[in-house]
Amino acid sequence: MARQLEEQITARFPVGQRLRVLDVGLGQGTQALRLARAGHKVTGLESDPTMLAAARATLAGEPAGIQERVRLIEGDGRETGVHFLPGTFDVVLCHGVLMYVDEPDPMLAGLARVLAPGGLLSVLVRNADALALRPGLSGDWDTALAAFDSARYKNRLGLSVRADHLSELTATLAGIGAPLHAWYGVRLFTDLAADDTLPPPVEELTRLLAAEERAGRTDPYRAVAALLHLCGVRG
Repeated sequence: MARQLEEQITARFPVGQRLRVLDVGLGQGTQALRLARAGHKVTGLESDPTMLAAARATLAGEPAGIQERVRLIEGDGRETGVHFLPGTFDVVLCHGVLMYVDEPDPMLAGLARVLAPGGLLSVLVRNADALALRPGLSGDWDTALAAFDSARYKNRLGLSVRADHLSELTATLAGIGAPLHAWYGVRLFTDLAADDTLPPPVEELTRLLAAEERAGRTDPYRAVAALLHLCGVRG
């Protein structure tokens, strides 16, 4: 996932350009810090006070130069117009957020508005076209059958959330002026791994990541990945 984002940034912007990045729903700030360490100026928007506190604590352990490149704000991704002017950012990240939003189109439109022309909108969602795979491979046939008729599912936190269809998101991105530029599948071979699973030895991990990357770019595999990574470009 991080490699895909880096590839898109490299393809869109001159090497060495310091980008203005908005990370909506930054969680503990892993992606935001990675970008700040690369020299970019990052604004993190997070509505969960606990997550925001964790991100602040992590940031406090970074060198002063990196801390100066990160701004953390408590707020909702559906209210970007309250916090930012149009065209403020070169890159907007919305990873693992849309599943908690019942009506994603207005939120995505707001994110597109704060993008500068030519800016990159990076969206990571649960794949509604593959919802039956996880329960089916786990032998949970009732949940698998139900997934064919609904885009709602229960996540690993036990919350009822919503998945998205690639075709619908493609239409939405076109409608808000940030048409789809590239898309990838994410977490095809590792979706059944438990959250507390320890990573394998380095050599095996390298092969695993290579297989995931290859599948995430290759049809028909990417279409049935657990997650979809969509990259739109502001016109």
